Amino acid sequence: MRFSLTSRTSTDGVTEQPFTLGEIPGVLFTPQGATGPRPLILMGHGGGQHKKAPGVLAGAYRFAAEGGFAVVAIDAPNHGDRPKDERFVQFAGDMRARMAAGEDPTGLVAAMHELLAGQAVADWQAVLTAVQGLDHVGAGPVGYWGVSMGCGLGLPLLATEPRIHAAVLGLLGVQGLAETAARVTVPVQFLLQWDDTRVPRDRALALFDALGSADKTLHANPGDHGGIPAFETDDALQFFTRHLGMRSGASRRGTGSSIS
Repeated sequence: MRFSLTSRTSTDGVTEQPFTLGEIPGVLFTPQGATGPRPLILMGHGGGQHKKAPGVLAGAYRFAAEGGFAVVAIDAPNHGDRPKDERFVQFAGDMRARMAAGEDPTGLVAAMHELLAGQAVADWQAVLTAVQGLDHVGAGPVGYWGVSMGCGLGLPLLATEPRIHAAVLGLLGVQGLAETAARVTVPVQFLLQWDDTRVPRDRALALFDALGSADKTLHANPGDHGGIPAFETDDALQFFTRHLGMRSGASRRGTGSSIS
């Protein structure tokens, strides 16, 4: 697949560079003026979102500007700028209808994640290989951040891809994922919203318990599905720094320019 980078735009000390890899659209975030290799964080978005969803952007800017990391986000299959197939559209419609009726959509969510996971894993592996070939990224340590659907698609990736060394996951239940979670052995920081109306608490706790990682930490906060406290980004930054290395003071950076 052809890897094509487009024009760079820099703000707030971070350079965004859109790219395509074959039919996969993505964005690479790096410290402005970055040179030389650095750890890389892959960021998976939630269901119905895209590579530049607000939560992804907020985390990517913090990780790049303050941690010195390179960060990559891509549109998951059937999301963002990618075409949607009929089966996915049917799943999404059924799930919305069940949620509107107050029914438990967990089974459909698990089936949707299973539908997308095979392509998502292949996409991430191809993007990881391409991005690590860039001089200002390199083949250093890799982390993964993804909650909700980002967790559902991230777990199969973590179970398969040995280049990933640590992950922040959460906001998802165990259904259909117990065996996959047991194959995840990297350090994990797991986020749980105690009053989540989409993910039953017992199923989220069961997913945390199913993880095969010897080094895993549970962060539980009050609030519903979308209410992760802002300070969890601080903790994620500390977590990735501990396991991947590099803070902003140690990153190789130049003065950069506003637009290049």
